[in-house]
Amino acid sequence: MTLRQQCICIESPSRSFRRTIRQGESVKRECFRLERKDFKHEGAKECQRIGVPSREQDLLSDYSVRQGLWRKKMGDIHTGVLQDYKRLTKRRLVKLTAGLGLCAVSLITDIMIGPSWLKPAELFNALFNPGSVSITSSVIVWTLRLPQALMAIGVGAALGLAGASMQTILNNPLASPYTLGVSTGAGFGAALAIVFGASLTGGVFGAYLVPAFAFAFSILTCMVIYFLARSRNLSSETMILSGIGMSFLFQSLQSFLQYISTPEALQSIVFWLFGSLSKSNWFTVAMIYAALALIMPVMMLDAWKLTALKLGDEKARTLGVHVEHLRIKVFLLISLLTSIAVCFVGVIGFIGMVGPHIARILVGEDQRFFIPLSVIFGAAILSLASVASKLVSHGAMLPIGIIMGFIGVPFFFSLILGKRRVSI
Repeated sequence: MTLRQQCICIESPSRSFRRTIRQGESVKRECFRLERKDFKHEGAKECQRIGVPSREQDLLSDYSVRQGLWRKKMGDIHTGVLQDYKRLTKRRLVKLTAGLGLCAVSLITDIMIGPSWLKPAELFNALFNPGSVSITSSVIVWTLRLPQALMAIGVGAALGLAGASMQTILNNPLASPYTLGVSTGAGFGAALAIVFGASLTGGVFGAYLVPAFAFAFSILTCMVIYFLARSRNLSSETMILSGIGMSFLFQSLQSFLQYISTPEALQSIVFWLFGSLSKSNWFTVAMIYAALALIMPVMMLDAWKLTALKLGDEKARTLGVHVEHLRIKVFLLISLLTSIAVCFVGVIGFIGMVGPHIARILVGEDQRFFIPLSVIFGAAILSLASVASKLVSHGAMLPIGIIMGFIGVPFFFSLILGKRRVSI
Protein backbone atom coordinates (compact mmCIF):
# COMPACT_ATOMS: atom_id res chain seq x y z
CA MET A 1 0.00 0.00 0.00
CA THR A 2 1.36 3.38 -1.02
CA LEU A 3 1.71 6.35 1.32
CA ARG A 4 -1.24 8.04 -0.40
CA GLN A 5 -3.48 5.00 0.16
CA GLN A 6 -2.43 4.88 3.83
CA CYS A 7 -3.29 8.55 4.25
CA ILE A 8 -6.74 8.00 2.67
CA CYS A 9 -7.39 5.19 5.14
CA ILE A 10 -6.38 7.47 7.97
CA GLU A 11 -8.52 10.32 6.63
CA SER A 12 -11.76 8.35 6.35
CA PRO A 13 -12.66 8.18 10.06
CA SER A 14 -12.26 11.96 10.33
CA ARG A 15 -15.32 12.64 8.16
CA SER A 16 -17.53 12.39 11.25
CA PHE A 17 -15.44 15.12 12.81
CA ARG A 18 -16.05 17.39 9.79
CA ARG A 19 -19.77 16.59 9.91
CA THR A 20 -19.87 17.43 13.64
CA ILE A 21 -18.32 20.82 12.92
CA ARG A 22 -20.95 21.53 10.24
CA GLN A 23 -23.80 20.56 12.61
CA GLY A 24 -22.98 23.02 15.36
CA GLU A 25 -19.33 23.66 16.11
CA SER A 26 -19.08 26.56 18.55
CA VAL A 27 -15.76 27.82 17.15
CA LYS A 28 -16.11 30.95 15.07
CA ARG A 29 -15.30 30.74 11.37
CA GLU A 30 -12.45 33.19 11.54
CA CYS A 31 -10.78 31.36 14.40
CA PHE A 32 -11.30 28.10 12.54
CA ARG A 33 -9.65 29.53 9.41
CA LEU A 34 -6.64 30.80 11.35
CA GLU A 35 -6.26 27.55 13.26
CA ARG A 36 -6.52 25.58 10.00
CA LYS A 37 -3.84 27.73 8.42
CA ASP A 38 -1.50 27.22 11.37
CA PHE A 39 -2.01 23.47 11.53
CA LYS A 40 -1.65 23.15 7.74
CA HIS A 41 1.59 25.09 7.84
CA GLU A 42 2.91 22.79 10.55
CA GLY A 43 1.84 19.73 8.53
CA ALA A 44 3.61 21.01 5.41
CA LYS A 45 6.82 21.63 7.36
CA GLU A 46 6.68 18.09 8.76
CA CYS A 47 6.19 16.64 5.27
CA GLN A 48 9.22 18.53 3.97
CA ARG A 49 11.30 17.37 6.91
CA ILE A 50 10.65 13.66 6.29
CA GLY A 51 10.89 13.96 2.50
CA VAL A 52 7.28 13.37 1.39
CA PRO A 53 6.70 13.99 -2.34
CA SER A 54 5.01 17.31 -3.14
CA ARG A 55 1.93 15.66 -4.69
CA GLU A 56 1.10 13.99 -1.34
CA GLN A 57 1.90 16.95 0.92
CA ASP A 58 -1.56 18.54 0.55
CA LEU A 59 -3.27 15.37 1.76
CA LEU A 60 -1.00 15.00 4.78
CA SER A 61 -1.30 18.69 5.59
CA ASP A 62 -5.09 18.40 5.50
CA TYR A 63 -4.89 15.40 7.83
CA SER A 64 -2.73 17.45 10.19
CA VAL A 65 -5.42 20.15 10.19
CA ARG A 66 -8.09 17.67 11.19
CA GLN A 67 -6.02 15.99 13.89
CA GLY A 68 -4.80 19.33 15.26
CA LEU A 69 -8.31 20.76 15.54
CA TRP A 70 -9.53 17.53 17.20
CA ARG A 71 -6.72 17.61 19.74
CA LYS A 72 -7.39 21.25 20.52
CA LYS A 73 -11.11 20.61 20.95
CA MET A 74 -10.50 17.67 23.29
CA GLY A 75 -7.93 19.72 25.18
CA ASP A 76 -10.45 22.55 25.64
CA ILE A 77 -13.07 20.11 26.94
CA HIS A 78 -10.59 18.51 29.34
CA THR A 79 -9.43 21.91 30.57
CA GLY A 80 -13.01 23.08 31.12
CA VAL A 81 -13.97 19.96 33.07
CA LEU A 82 -10.82 20.23 35.19
CA GLN A 83 -11.51 23.89 35.97
CA ASP A 84 -15.12 23.11 36.92
CA TYR A 85 -13.93 20.31 39.22
CA LYS A 86 -11.39 22.60 40.89
CA ARG A 87 -14.07 25.25 41.46
CA LEU A 88 -16.43 22.63 42.91
CA THR A 89 -13.71 21.30 45.22
CA LYS A 90 -12.85 24.82 46.34
CA ARG A 91 -16.50 25.54 47.20
CA ARG A 92 -16.72 22.34 49.19
CA LEU A 93 -13.55 23.17 51.11
CA VAL A 94 -15.00 26.59 51.91
CA LYS A 95 -18.11 24.92 53.33
CA LEU A 96 -15.96 22.59 55.44
CA THR A 97 -14.04 25.60 56.77
CA ALA A 98 -17.27 27.44 57.54
CA GLY A 99 -18.54 24.38 59.42
CA LEU A 100 -15.36 24.26 61.51
CA GLY A 101 -15.79 27.95 62.28
CA LEU A 102 -19.36 27.30 63.43
CA CYS A 103 -18.11 24.53 65.71
CA ALA A 104 -15.48 26.83 67.22
CA VAL A 105 -18.03 29.59 67.87
CA SER A 106 -20.54 27.20 69.43
CA LEU A 107 -17.81 25.63 71.60
CA ILE A 108 -16.71 29.01 73.00
CA THR A 109 -20.33 30.09 73.52
CA ASP A 110 -21.12 26.83 75.30
CA ILE A 111 -18.27 27.40 77.76
CA MET A 112 -19.26 31.01 78.43
CA ILE A 113 -22.99 30.44 78.98
CA GLY A 114 -24.39 28.92 82.13
CA PRO A 115 -25.90 29.81 85.52
CA SER A 116 -22.78 31.94 86.05
CA TRP A 117 -21.94 33.73 82.81
CA LEU A 118 -18.31 34.32 81.95
CA LYS A 119 -16.93 37.28 80.04
CA PRO A 120 -14.66 36.59 77.03
CA ALA A 121 -11.60 38.01 78.83
CA GLU A 122 -12.33 35.93 81.91
CA LEU A 123 -12.72 32.79 79.79
CA PHE A 124 -9.46 33.49 77.94
CA ASN A 125 -7.55 33.93 81.19
CA ALA A 126 -9.11 30.81 82.72
CA LEU A 127 -8.03 28.74 79.71
CA PHE A 128 -4.54 30.09 79.13
CA ASN A 129 -3.59 31.71 82.44
CA PRO A 130 -5.52 29.96 85.24
CA GLY A 131 -3.51 31.66 87.96
CA SER A 132 -4.91 35.07 87.06
CA VAL A 133 -8.57 34.17 87.78
CA SER A 134 -10.39 33.10 90.90
CA ILE A 135 -10.53 29.47 91.97
CA THR A 136 -14.28 29.47 91.36
CA SER A 137 -13.90 30.54 87.71
CA SER A 138 -11.12 28.03 87.16
CA VAL A 139 -13.22 25.17 88.56
CA ILE A 140 -16.25 26.22 86.52
CA VAL A 141 -14.24 26.21 83.29
CA TRP A 142 -11.90 23.22 83.73
CA THR A 143 -14.07 20.89 85.82
CA LEU A 144 -17.60 21.60 84.64
CA ARG A 145 -18.07 23.48 81.38
CA LEU A 146 -15.06 22.56 79.25
CA PRO A 147 -15.57 18.77 79.60
CA GLN A 148 -19.28 19.18 78.84
CA ALA A 149 -18.64 21.42 75.83
CA LEU A 150 -15.98 19.07 74.44
CA MET A 151 -18.26 16.10 75.09
CA ALA A 152 -21.04 17.78 73.09
CA ILE A 153 -18.65 18.25 70.17
CA GLY A 154 -17.31 14.70 70.41
CA VAL A 155 -20.65 12.93 70.79
CA GLY A 156 -22.21 15.02 68.03
CA ALA A 157 -19.31 14.21 65.71
CA ALA A 158 -19.53 10.49 66.54
CA LEU A 159 -23.29 10.31 65.95
CA GLY A 160 -22.95 12.39 62.76
CA LEU A 161 -20.33 9.99 61.43
CA ALA A 162 -22.41 6.97 62.42
CA GLY A 163 -25.53 8.38 60.79
CA ALA A 164 -23.75 9.29 57.55
CA SER A 165 -22.17 5.84 57.29
CA MET A 166 -25.42 4.02 58.06
CA GLN A 167 -27.29 6.02 55.44
CA THR A 168 -24.61 5.19 52.89
CA ILE A 169 -24.36 1.44 53.45
CA LEU A 170 -28.16 1.09 53.75
CA ASN A 171 -28.94 3.64 51.01
CA ASN A 172 -31.65 5.22 53.16
CA PRO A 173 -31.67 8.80 54.48
CA LEU A 174 -33.78 7.76 57.50
CA ALA A 175 -31.16 5.36 58.83
CA SER A 176 -29.38 6.43 62.02
CA PRO A 177 -28.28 4.89 65.35
CA TYR A 178 -31.56 6.14 66.86
CA THR A 179 -33.93 4.75 64.22
CA LEU A 180 -32.08 1.39 63.98
CA GLY A 181 -32.50 0.63 67.68
CA VAL A 182 -28.89 1.04 68.85
CA SER A 183 -29.75 3.89 71.19
CA THR A 184 -32.82 2.01 72.42
CA GLY A 185 -30.67 -0.99 73.27
CA ALA A 186 -28.31 1.26 75.23
CA GLY A 187 -31.32 2.71 77.06
CA PHE A 188 -32.50 -0.74 78.12
CA GLY A 189 -29.01 -1.62 79.32
CA ALA A 190 -28.87 1.54 81.42
CA ALA A 191 -32.33 0.88 82.88
CA LEU A 192 -31.33 -2.69 83.72
CA ALA A 193 -28.21 -1.42 85.51
CA ILE A 194 -30.19 1.15 87.48
CA VAL A 195 -32.79 -1.39 88.64
CA PHE A 196 -30.73 -4.58 89.11
CA GLY A 197 -27.14 -3.63 88.38
CA ALA A 198 -25.82 -3.30 91.93
CA SER A 199 -27.24 -6.68 92.95
CA LEU A 200 -26.02 -8.40 89.77
CA THR A 201 -22.43 -7.15 89.83
CA GLY A 202 -21.83 -6.48 93.51
CA GLY A 203 -20.70 -2.92 92.82
CA VAL A 204 -17.72 -3.98 90.66
CA PHE A 205 -18.10 -1.21 88.08
CA GLY A 206 -18.81 1.52 90.60
CA ALA A 207 -19.74 4.84 88.98
CA TYR A 208 -19.38 3.34 85.49
CA LEU A 209 -21.95 0.58 86.03
CA VAL A 210 -24.65 2.28 83.95
CA PRO A 211 -22.32 3.19 81.02
CA ALA A 212 -20.93 -0.37 81.03
CA PHE A 213 -24.40 -1.94 80.75
CA ALA A 214 -25.46 0.63 78.13
CA PHE A 215 -22.36 -0.14 76.06
CA ALA A 216 -22.87 -3.91 76.33
CA PHE A 217 -26.51 -3.84 75.23
CA SER A 218 -25.91 -1.40 72.38
CA ILE A 219 -23.20 -3.77 71.08
CA LEU A 220 -25.61 -6.69 71.58
CA THR A 221 -28.24 -4.87 69.51
CA CYS A 222 -25.77 -4.32 66.68
CA MET A 223 -24.72 -7.97 66.73
CA VAL A 224 -28.32 -9.19 66.57
CA ILE A 225 -29.02 -6.87 63.63
CA TYR A 226 -25.87 -8.10 61.91
CA PHE A 227 -26.64 -11.82 62.29
CA LEU A 228 -30.24 -11.36 61.20
CA ALA A 229 -29.09 -9.44 58.13
CA ARG A 230 -26.40 -12.02 57.40
CA SER A 231 -29.07 -14.68 57.04
CA ARG A 232 -30.46 -12.63 54.14
CA ASN A 233 -27.14 -11.87 52.40
CA LEU A 234 -26.71 -8.58 54.29
CA SER A 235 -29.39 -6.74 52.33
CA SER A 236 -30.09 -3.18 53.42
CA GLU A 237 -33.82 -3.88 53.77
CA THR A 238 -33.17 -6.72 56.23
CA MET A 239 -30.85 -4.55 58.33
CA ILE A 240 -33.38 -1.71 58.52
CA LEU A 241 -36.29 -4.00 59.43
CA SER A 242 -34.15 -5.85 62.00
CA GLY A 243 -33.22 -2.54 63.62
CA ILE A 244 -36.85 -1.44 63.80
CA GLY A 245 -37.81 -4.77 65.37
CA MET A 246 -35.04 -4.51 67.99
CA SER A 247 -36.11 -0.96 68.76
CA PHE A 248 -39.69 -2.06 69.56
CA LEU A 249 -38.41 -4.97 71.64
CA PHE A 250 -36.17 -2.85 73.83
CA GLN A 251 -38.81 -0.15 74.24
CA SER A 252 -41.16 -2.80 75.62
CA LEU A 253 -38.47 -4.09 77.97
CA GLN A 254 -37.75 -0.54 79.13
CA SER A 255 -41.42 0.00 79.92
CA PHE A 256 -41.48 -3.23 81.91
CA LEU A 257 -38.45 -2.18 83.98
CA GLN A 258 -40.01 1.22 84.63
CA TYR A 259 -43.22 -0.48 85.76
CA ILE A 260 -41.52 -2.69 88.37
CA SER A 261 -38.88 -0.19 89.56
CA THR A 262 -38.97 1.91 92.71
CA PRO A 263 -39.78 5.65 92.44
CA GLU A 264 -36.09 6.54 92.88
CA ALA A 265 -34.96 4.09 90.20
CA LEU A 266 -37.76 5.25 87.90
CA GLN A 267 -36.58 8.84 88.24
CA SER A 268 -33.01 7.83 87.39
CA ILE A 269 -34.15 5.82 84.35
CA VAL A 270 -36.23 8.66 82.97
CA PHE A 271 -33.42 11.18 83.49
CA TRP A 272 -30.90 8.92 81.72
CA LEU A 273 -33.25 8.36 78.81
CA PHE A 274 -33.62 12.13 78.39
CA GLY A 275 -29.95 12.38 77.49
CA SER A 276 -27.63 14.69 79.38
CA LEU A 277 -24.06 15.99 79.32
CA SER A 278 -24.00 16.80 83.03
CA LYS A 279 -21.92 13.74 83.99
CA SER A 280 -19.15 14.42 81.48
CA ASN A 281 -15.58 14.35 82.76
CA TRP A 282 -12.11 14.16 81.26
CA PHE A 283 -12.18 10.34 81.15
CA THR A 284 -15.37 10.23 79.08
CA VAL A 285 -14.03 12.99 76.82
CA ALA A 286 -10.83 11.01 76.25
CA MET A 287 -12.82 7.86 75.42
CA ILE A 288 -15.02 9.47 72.77
CA TYR A 289 -12.17 11.34 71.08
CA ALA A 290 -9.97 8.23 71.07
CA ALA A 291 -12.76 6.31 69.33
CA LEU A 292 -13.14 9.10 66.76
CA ALA A 293 -9.38 9.23 66.16
CA LEU A 294 -9.32 5.49 65.44
CA ILE A 295 -12.48 5.12 63.34
CA MET A 296 -12.58 8.35 61.34
CA PRO A 297 -9.36 7.67 59.32
CA VAL A 298 -10.56 4.16 58.48
CA MET A 299 -13.82 5.56 57.12
CA MET A 300 -11.99 8.16 55.04
CA LEU A 301 -9.77 5.47 53.49
CA ASP A 302 -12.95 3.79 52.20
CA ALA A 303 -14.50 7.03 50.93
CA TRP A 304 -14.21 6.06 47.25
CA LYS A 305 -15.74 2.63 47.91
CA LEU A 306 -18.61 4.18 49.82
CA THR A 307 -19.21 6.64 46.99
CA ALA A 308 -19.34 3.72 44.55
CA LEU A 309 -21.80 1.96 46.86
CA LYS A 310 -24.23 4.86 46.40
CA LEU A 311 -24.50 3.84 42.74
CA GLY A 312 -26.04 0.54 43.79
CA ASP A 313 -24.68 -2.85 44.77
CA GLU A 314 -24.37 -4.17 41.22
CA LYS A 315 -22.51 -1.14 39.86
CA ALA A 316 -20.27 -1.10 42.91
CA ARG A 317 -19.33 -4.74 42.29
CA THR A 318 -18.47 -3.98 38.67
CA LEU A 319 -16.09 -1.28 39.99
CA GLY A 320 -14.29 -3.84 42.12
CA VAL A 321 -15.96 -3.16 45.49
CA HIS A 322 -16.64 -6.14 47.77
CA VAL A 323 -20.06 -4.90 48.86
CA GLU A 324 -20.78 -7.41 51.64
CA HIS A 325 -17.31 -7.04 53.18
CA LEU A 326 -17.54 -3.24 53.07
CA ARG A 327 -21.02 -3.24 54.61
CA ILE A 328 -19.91 -5.53 57.46
CA LYS A 329 -16.78 -3.49 58.14
CA VAL A 330 -18.55 -0.13 58.24
CA PHE A 331 -21.45 -1.44 60.31
CA LEU A 332 -19.16 -2.92 62.97
CA LEU A 333 -17.09 0.27 63.21
CA ILE A 334 -20.06 2.59 63.56
CA SER A 335 -21.69 0.19 66.04
CA LEU A 336 -18.63 0.47 68.27
CA LEU A 337 -18.53 4.26 67.88
CA THR A 338 -22.23 4.67 68.62
CA SER A 339 -22.04 2.41 71.67
CA ILE A 340 -19.21 4.47 73.16
CA ALA A 341 -21.08 7.72 72.46
CA VAL A 342 -24.47 6.84 73.90
CA CYS A 343 -23.25 4.92 76.96
CA PHE A 344 -21.95 8.13 78.57
CA VAL A 345 -24.61 10.70 77.64
CA GLY A 346 -27.80 8.69 77.28
CA VAL A 347 -30.26 8.57 74.41
CA ILE A 348 -29.85 11.56 72.09
CA GLY A 349 -31.82 11.18 68.90
CA PHE A 350 -31.80 12.72 65.45
CA ILE A 351 -28.14 13.84 65.41
CA GLY A 352 -27.32 10.98 63.05
CA MET A 353 -30.12 12.11 60.75
CA VAL A 354 -29.98 15.90 60.83
CA GLY A 355 -26.20 16.32 60.43
CA PRO A 356 -25.83 14.07 57.35
CA HIS A 357 -28.98 15.55 55.81
CA ILE A 358 -27.51 19.07 55.94
CA ALA A 359 -24.18 17.80 54.64
CA ARG A 360 -25.86 16.06 51.72
CA ILE A 361 -27.60 19.28 50.72
CA LEU A 362 -24.30 21.20 50.77
CA VAL A 363 -21.81 18.78 49.16
CA GLY A 364 -23.80 15.90 47.68
CA GLU A 365 -22.88 12.23 47.98
CA ASP A 366 -19.12 12.46 47.44
CA GLN A 367 -18.02 10.67 50.61
CA ARG A 368 -14.66 12.48 50.73
CA PHE A 369 -16.58 15.62 51.67
CA PHE A 370 -19.89 14.16 52.85
CA ILE A 371 -18.37 12.23 55.79
CA PRO A 372 -16.27 15.12 57.21
CA LEU A 373 -19.11 17.61 56.82
CA SER A 374 -21.54 15.21 58.52
CA VAL A 375 -19.10 14.96 61.42
CA ILE A 376 -18.73 18.75 61.58
CA PHE A 377 -22.46 19.50 61.46
CA GLY A 378 -23.26 16.73 63.94
CA ALA A 379 -20.80 18.33 66.36
CA ALA A 380 -22.09 21.85 65.71
CA ILE A 381 -25.76 20.90 66.11
CA LEU A 382 -25.26 19.12 69.44
CA SER A 383 -23.07 21.97 70.69
CA LEU A 384 -25.73 24.52 69.74
CA ALA A 385 -28.36 22.32 71.38
CA SER A 386 -26.23 22.40 74.54
CA VAL A 387 -26.22 26.20 74.38
CA ALA A 388 -29.98 26.26 73.86
CA SER A 389 -30.55 23.95 76.84
CA LYS A 390 -28.90 26.56 79.08
CA LEU A 391 -30.87 29.48 77.67
CA VAL A 392 -34.37 28.01 77.86
CA SER A 393 -34.55 28.11 81.66
CA HIS A 394 -32.46 30.63 83.57
CA GLY A 395 -30.21 29.00 86.15
CA ALA A 396 -31.03 25.45 85.01
CA MET A 397 -30.17 23.10 82.14
CA LEU A 398 -32.78 21.16 80.22
CA PRO A 399 -31.77 17.63 79.20
CA ILE A 400 -30.17 17.91 75.80
CA GLY A 401 -32.22 15.01 74.42
CA ILE A 402 -35.38 17.11 74.78
CA ILE A 403 -33.84 19.96 72.79
CA MET A 404 -32.72 17.55 70.05
CA GLY A 405 -36.25 16.17 69.87
CA PHE A 406 -37.59 19.64 69.07
CA ILE A 407 -34.89 20.07 66.41
CA GLY A 408 -35.01 16.59 64.91
CA VAL A 409 -38.73 16.03 64.48
CA PRO A 410 -39.17 18.81 61.84
CA PHE A 411 -36.22 17.40 59.89
CA PHE A 412 -37.72 13.93 60.13
CA PHE A 413 -41.01 15.08 58.64
CA SER A 414 -39.20 17.12 55.99
CA LEU A 415 -37.52 13.91 54.82
CA ILE A 416 -40.81 12.04 54.70
CA LEU A 417 -42.78 14.82 53.02
CA GLY A 418 -39.96 16.09 50.78
CA LYS A 419 -40.08 16.12 47.01
CA ARG A 420 -37.80 13.13 46.70
CA ARG A 421 -39.43 9.91 47.78
CA VAL A 422 -37.62 7.98 50.51
CA SER A 423 -37.45 4.24 49.94
CA ILE A 424 -37.58 2.23 53.16
